[in-house]
Amino acid sequence: MKDQLEGYPVITEIPVAWGEMDALNHVNNVVYFRYFETARIDYFQQLALMAQIQQSGIGPVVSETQCKYKRPVTFPDTLSVGSRICELGDDRFTMEYIIYSQRQGKITTEGSAKVVMVDFNKQQKASIPATIRQKITELEASSTVIAE
Repeated sequence: MKDQLEGYPVITEIPVAWGEMDALNHVNNVVYFRYFETARIDYFQQLALMAQIQQSGIGPVVSETQCKYKRPVTFPDTLSVGSRICELGDDRFTMEYIIYSQRQGKITTEGSAKVVMVDFNKQQKASIPATIRQKITELEASSTVIAE
């Protein structure tokens, strides 16, 4: 597993719930976007981004997201969702996700999201704050963090 998640500094463990399966007996396609959201929030917590939003009124908004399903996932299973920022612009960044099934021992899903920083008070795009940019750079250079 470690080799397949290499390069993803934040790993989020998510148990598959019975209720996430659909009539075809596998995890419903929309549930993967919740998995990505959970991993994204874990990544943001590593940056202390939520505290930054409260202080500055500047925070992230997902502008685009996609998912590639490689293998079906079923209950019971535990998923390891890796997240990283692969592109960093002035007012936006792109996150990548990879989902590893512990039961199957394989990557089942890949995804990404384009995220734009917004000044919620002014309702307009904003630059990524320097402190957050620095934390992203440090986190991406660090070893893997297991999010709880």
